[in-house]
Amino acid sequence: MNIRFSPSRERGIALIIVMVVIVVLAALAIGFGYSMIVETTLARHASVSSELDWMGRSGVEVAKWVLGQESQGPQGQIDTLRAKWAGGPGDSNSIVAAVDLKNYAIGRGTLSIDIKDLDRKFNINLADEMILKQALTLIGVDAGSMSTVVGSILDWKDPDEDVHMSGTEGATYEQADPPYLCKDGWIDDLSELLLVRGVTPAMYYGSGGGALPQIFNRMQRGRRGPFEEQSYAVGLVDLFTPLSSGLINLNTASATVLQLMPEIDENIAQAIIQARAGPDGQDGTEDDMPFRSPAELAGRVPAFGGGQANPAAAGAQFSRFFSVRSLVFEVHVQAAIGSSKREYVAILRRNSPKDVQTLNMYWR
Repeated sequence: MNIRFSPSRERGIALIIVMVVIVVLAALAIGFGYSMIVETTLARHASVSSELDWMGRSGVEVAKWVLGQESQGPQGQIDTLRAKWAGGPGDSNSIVAAVDLKNYAIGRGTLSIDIKDLDRKFNINLADEMILKQALTLIGVDAGSMSTVVGSILDWKDPDEDVHMSGTEGATYEQADPPYLCKDGWIDDLSELLLVRGVTPAMYYGSGGGALPQIFNRMQRGRRGPFEEQSYAVGLVDLFTPLSSGLINLNTASATVLQLMPEIDENIAQAIIQARAGPDGQDGTEDDMPFRSPAELAGRVPAFGGGQANPAAAGAQFSRFFSVRSLVFEVHVQAAIGSSKREYVAILRRNSPKDVQTLNMYWR
């Protein structure tokens, strides 16, 4: 039997074949075009990689120069949020007054330099049980989890294998999937806390982590079991640093960090902030009235220490916890040439105006 198709049906089949061919060719063309865009972008980034690297290093050197310059003269004897390095107006008579750290032109590109002192936070390696409990209370961790977290952090950073009450030593971590060791040494990078038993991503990042806590929680569900965790306004990363002088700078610390110290509640912390912020109540402006020594707390914040009349006694008491200088700084440098961008991070220690050391540096 011979099967014959009508002319109209044959034309329909031919049209379908043509359309399929066109779609396939279009898909191939789009894929090829996308590949070319990717290759071009990679080639462009590669061509400026070395230049971005030198720009990033130059940005760190600019930050070192600014920190050195602003530590000289009468205004440089204290570190405040009014300083140029901190994003404030700085001293109008200083040589760095005209430097634009947010749009610093260099070569073919620009730099954006952000400097923060790490002495605005408390050194995690010096935190004892009392400080850690206060930190978790400020974060909002429930009392049932607090003892485990505190004990485990202490066990992580002490050199022995003796277990604190409710703490954790090596055997527990070696049974994890994948297994790892308890450090039994000082914390070098604060993110090590994410490895400590009981410390959750939400507890570590707080609200500053954005979606990171949820991402970490989803990644951990298969390994630690499903759980839903509340969010926290602040996290451990907002309160602690692994590198600092060991004293909290009264002029740069947040109200929450100030509350880590004994005898300072929310009202006293806010009174300290208001006292240093000056008449406009805003940190980092021209009318700031920073503390020039910890002893000034007694006179300017009477609620703290009962308004002690003896400045020497007050200074000795408050100097155990506070300072008005910052020694260690974290610098973020955004280097950009056209659409090619790279971020550099450096930790600096300022020993003197002419001696600002780079402790470490990396890019991401």
